[in-house]
Amino acid sequence: MPERSPRDLFARFQNNTLAGQAALDEEMLADDVVVESPFAAAEQRRTEGREQVVAMTRAGREALPIMFEEFRDVVIHETADPEVIIAEYQIVAAMPESGTRAQAPFVVVLRARDGRIVHWREYQDRTAIAEALA
Repeated sequence: MPERSPRDLFARFQNNTLAGQAALDEEMLADDVVVESPFAAAEQRRTEGREQVVAMTRAGREALPIMFEEFRDVVIHETADPEVIIAEYQIVAAMPESGTRAQAPFVVVLRARDGRIVHWREYQDRTAIAEALA
């Protein structure tokens, strides 16, 4: 398997998301990966381990009645640490039943080692997401 950079892994996340798949798949993740969402409900703030993260992302994808259409305003910041990038973006989605389109901003801090994600910290505008789904 070729070595993937943090940017490569973020691009794969985007492709998976737009394809309607679980955003983070098994091949992208280290065995001991940690995913954090500091602004989520307490029980959803931290998920550890590849199997648990894959299960979480699959369940999350299945639970959302939306189709992701595009990533907008993507800015990737390199850091002094070559393992880490910070990605800012807007994601645009459509609600098929109503035809409504909405977007929400995100910031992700991604750490990759040996071609796999070892840490993913995601900041979401949860209010914008809740309003779009209402």
